[in-house]
Amino acid sequence: MTSSRFKQLALAGAMAVALPLAAQAQDAAAGHADPHRWQLNMAPGVTPTSQAAYDAHMVVLWVCVIIGVVVFGAMAVAMFKFRKSKGAVPDTGFVHSTKLEAMWTAIPVLILIGLAFPATSGLLRMYDVRDSAMTVKVTGYQWMWKYEYLGEDVSFTSRLARKDDELRQSGRVVTEADDPHYLLNVDNVLVLPVDTKVRFVLTADDVIHSWWVPALGWKQDAVPGIVNEAWAQIEKPGLYRGQCAELCGKDHGFMPIVVKAVSKAEFAEWLAAEKAKHAPAAPAAPAPAAEQPAAETPAAEAAPAAAATQTAQPAATAAAAG
Repeated sequence: MTSSRFKQLALAGAMAVALPLAAQAQDAAAGHADPHRWQLNMAPGVTPTSQAAYDAHMVVLWVCVIIGVVVFGAMAVAMFKFRKSKGAVPDTGFVHSTKLEAMWTAIPVLILIGLAFPATSGLLRMYDVRDSAMTVKVTGYQWMWKYEYLGEDVSFTSRLARKDDELRQSGRVVTEADDPHYLLNVDNVLVLPVDTKVRFVLTADDVIHSWWVPALGWKQDAVPGIVNEAWAQIEKPGLYRGQCAELCGKDHGFMPIVVKAVSKAEFAEWLAAEKAKHAPAAPAAPAPAAEQPAAETPAAEAAPAAAATQTAQPAATAAAAG
């Protein structure tokens, strides 16, 4: 092996170690934002589920990095030190060693078993919707979402914002200056309180949809005739965007999701305002004029009597004079 080739292998090994470090540093700098351009790694998200998925991903990533460094390092040493130009001859005893083959079969199995425990516990935790403080029903339609706050008599639909719809039909190239969140804006956002375990029940009315917000750490299919469950406990206020992740028809790409996480006090105010907005109108109170004819009845009856008295007085005067 030439020295230039060895330098290339060393550089590749250094990059294998440096890229995870750079990705992790980028995540720390970016915080818990939605996915962005040139993102090297998955984001930690804003829920316990997303954080657990991120932690499991980083563990697997470092395991893969270590395996890669060991394997490619061994290959580099073997090719450089035991090459034919140095007079090396094949070692059939090493290649066909039963112990060695058993070792490199057992080690990957043990690694997989070790990774299976945190992965399984994470999956079980993802589907544990017990002790939820509130439930939101999500129904997919072509091409919008309907949200219902069960037990609160509040529901509304959420579809692509009018401005984004006009831009997509304008026929021109849309830039970030036109709309930084192009095709990811809606007319009605889903408002949720932070630090609250929210249970989601998901279904669909027509075809299969999939409700997906990356910052929440999961996505769940919405299937007609079937009710699926999921949960989220958002830890930080903010706007978190997503999309339908199932090819549900010709306008599949125009079915965004926006979740607005607010404080518990702000959510209580918003919920009260929504209830007042959708509450049926109270019946009008009877007008005071309706009682007026009854109050004027004695006066109306007294008027003919007064007129008869005035008519009788001249007649009595004339009789006395005669």
